[in-house]
Amino acid sequence: MDFHQMLGFLAVAVVLTLIPGPDIVFVAAQSMTKSRKSGLAVTLGLCTGLLVHTTLAALGISAIVLSSDKAFMAIKVLGALYLLYLAWKTWSGRKKSSSPAGTAGQELGGTTPEPEQETGASQREIGFAALYRRGITMNVINPKVSLFFLALLPQFVAEDKGNVPFQMIQLGVLFIIQALIIFSCVSLLSSLAGGFATGRSSKWAPRLAIAEAVIYVLLATNLFLL
Repeated sequence: MDFHQMLGFLAVAVVLTLIPGPDIVFVAAQSMTKSRKSGLAVTLGLCTGLLVHTTLAALGISAIVLSSDKAFMAIKVLGALYLLYLAWKTWSGRKKSSSPAGTAGQELGGTTPEPEQETGASQREIGFAALYRRGITMNVINPKVSLFFLALLPQFVAEDKGNVPFQMIQLGVLFIIQALIIFSCVSLLSSLAGGFATGRSSKWAPRLAIAEAVIYVLLATNLFLL
C-alpha cells in the first residue's frame, strides 16, 4: 500500500466515521449520561471490536459467516436483543442516577461516610471494565460492521503487491487509529455537554438515562431492520 493510497483510505475512513452511526451515537450517549471516562471505556471496547472484525475480514471468515442467511439473521437477532437488554437495564436503573441519598445528605448538611466513598470508587473501576466489555460486545455482534469492512477494505488492496490479508490488516489498523481519535473527541465534547446539563439541575440525570434507553431501542431497531 503506497502513501497516496493510504491517504485516500484515511480520508474515506474519517468521513465514514464522522457520519452518525451506532458506534458514535453509543459513545456520545455513554459520555453524556455517565462520564468522559465511561465514554473512553466504550471507545476502547469498540476499537477492540473493530480489531476483531479486521482480523475476521482478512482471514475470510466474515465472508463465510455472512454468506449464510441463518447465521446472519442469528447475529442480527442476538445484537438487537443485547441492545434491548441494555435499554431495559438503563431504564430500570434511571432513578438511581439522581442519587437521592447523596442529595438528601447535602441538604441536611451531612457528609457522605468514608466507606461509601470507597465503594463508589470501586464501582467506577468495575464500571470501566464493564463498559469496555459492552463496547466490544456491541461492536462484534453487529453484522453491519462486518459488511462495512468487507465492502471497504478490498477497494484499497493492491492484489499485485501480494499478501492481501496483511494489507487488509494494515488498512484495518489505520481505520481503528482514526476511529479512536474521533471517538475520544466525541467522548470529551459529549461529557462536557452532559456535565453542563446535570450541573444546572439534578433532574437532568434521570432524563439523560431515559434518553440513553431510547437510543438503545433505536439502535436495536436499526440493527434488526438491516
